Amino acid sequence: MLTYVELKDRPREFLAATGLKQNEFEQLLPEFSKAYTSKYPPNKTYDGQERKRQIGGGMKGRLEALEDRLLFILVYEKTYPLQVMHGLQFGMSQAQANYWIHRLLPVLRDALSRLKLTPERDATKLAMSEQMMVAAPDLLIDGTERRMQRPQDAVKQGDNYSGKKKAHTNKNLLLVNEHTNRIVYLGPTSVGKTHDKKMADQENLTYPPGATLSKDTGFQGYEPPGVVTYQPQKSRKASR
Repeated sequence: MLTYVELKDRPREFLAATGLKQNEFEQLLPEFSKAYTSKYPPNKTYDGQERKRQIGGGMKGRLEALEDRLLFILVYEKTYPLQVMHGLQFGMSQAQANYWIHRLLPVLRDALSRLKLTPERDATKLAMSEQMMVAAPDLLIDGTERRMQRPQDAVKQGDNYSGKKKAHTNKNLLLVNEHTNRIVYLGPTSVGKTHDKKMADQENLTYPPGATLSKDTGFQGYEPPGVVTYQPQKSRKASR
């Protein structure tokens, strides 16, 4: 069974499993604790009823320690495994894993929001985003895809099929601050076949004055006003 105590002194494995360094985990933990207590007061049961039994009584769950709860949801978000496989890592059934995922995801989002680490979701407010204004507004734009189960509906199959990935996917647009390496904008989910430039045009992103934007060839022709863009050129050797 995977636990925080076993993993915390293995920095390489800890980073690979959670996406965080151990000190970053420790910084997140207090806000995660506050968010958890706010959402699930200790005087209430898991169903939100007034607790009749003394706090701490009854059977102990698999994720008794708060550190293990944070580890559980970070590993899920970082690796995005099947629930049955995620449950096996933490010594629980698929049904229990499903329960904890849905219980802890809102807590994690709240904790990250308290630390102002959540990406902007409203493109019209992007230019004034706090994370955007950390250091110079030097940004990188890209589309990211994640695999999904093949839809049974024939029309949805075609919409979600990504020729680039040769798989059925969902797709989002990301903007990254190149100085902090943090995602400052996460766009709405689109079907896998949507072209990167089309997504950028549809979302009407706003940029602060003096912004620079690094992009790949998927954004050929995307030139937002007032923004200096950089795009790598293919070498002649590579194009032969």
